[in-house]
Amino acid sequence: MSNHSKLDLTVLSKELKLLIQLVKSKNELKDIDQLQNIDWRLFLDLVHHHRCQPIIYLKLKDMPQTIVPLEIIQALQQTYTKNTFKMLQLSGEMEQISKLFAENEIKTLFLKGPALAHHLYGDISLRTSKDLDVLVREKDLDKVDALLLASGYVKDGAAPILNERKWRSHHVEYVHPQKKIQIEIHWRLHNPPVKEPSFDELWQRKRRSALTSSPVFFLGEEDLLLHLVVHGARHGWFRLRWLVDMDKVFQKKLDYQQVKVLMKKLGYAHLVGQAMILSSQLLDTPVNKELKATTEGSRQRKLAEKAYFYIHISKEFTYDPSYLISLKSNMQKVFYAMMLFYPRSWDARTLPLPKPLHFLYFPLRPFLWMGRKVKKLS
Repeated sequence: MSNHSKLDLTVLSKELKLLIQLVKSKNELKDIDQLQNIDWRLFLDLVHHHRCQPIIYLKLKDMPQTIVPLEIIQALQQTYTKNTFKMLQLSGEMEQISKLFAENEIKTLFLKGPALAHHLYGDISLRTSKDLDVLVREKDLDKVDALLLASGYVKDGAAPILNERKWRSHHVEYVHPQKKIQIEIHWRLHNPPVKEPSFDELWQRKRRSALTSSPVFFLGEEDLLLHLVVHGARHGWFRLRWLVDMDKVFQKKLDYQQVKVLMKKLGYAHLVGQAMILSSQLLDTPVNKELKATTEGSRQRKLAEKAYFYIHISKEFTYDPSYLISLKSNMQKVFYAMMLFYPRSWDARTLPLPKPLHFLYFPLRPFLWMGRKVKKLS
């Protein structure tokens, strides 16, 4: 990688530099000087924001109290314990959902959650998850909906309008009020118009998780890499946890010929390059010679610099049209512009209309959008 593509690490706070040093897979923090003059409250806030609590707790738990304050260790331990119980609960629910869907002839792929944690870290307690993400075929959505509602889940969010699901969405959320578990049912990996493999292709390359006794399936290694790359890019990589995931995936044994074929077919090379630049420069991930070419274009470098901004300010990624547009191909930009004028369920919540009049949301959408913005500002 040429020097002009190096990220400027001098802009990082001492606390964020320490966090990055601790999450590196091969680092054991031998230099105690890095722990001097740290604002530990700020550091703890950064750990929570970047969702790296389990890794940081295990790295710091044996440090003397003269270096790391006891209340910081206790706060991290509390989060670590809470997350371990949450992941155990999600693991049990994942196995039950997989069994329920299989009994009803619904093919199911789990995208993240405990299956990903076990695969990448070998221990479900080392990664945080707030929900289960499940990919099913679109034709099975009605059956899935009926099964989840019968199991005590409640659909979250407003009902889609004007076939919004086909054009704008890729998942729907369900919540179980008693179990306090959230499930996202996906019929696509990403929002349209992002290209992606068909469900049947993903199913052919699936793997079985070693975490559970009954079958739970998740994405094949190459599909997993590309899925995490697109997901991270879409969110501006604002959480370090996603880059830690990428560090683990990049160091797995991959079929790079297949990765190259899929990258070219789906148009993901610039996104893989962005992830590789960020992971290699922040986490010292080795740049595989098969992927080196993806890091060398100006587009990839600019995308990495934009995402680096969101990482170093450590704020949640909010809607940034210029960044999101820069991720897209020319055809996707056209589709994206058209979709800005396509009605959403939010419009129906803002101004409820009877179904025969839903076509009016097209001309009304700019005014409804402006009304929400004004209300939010006020």
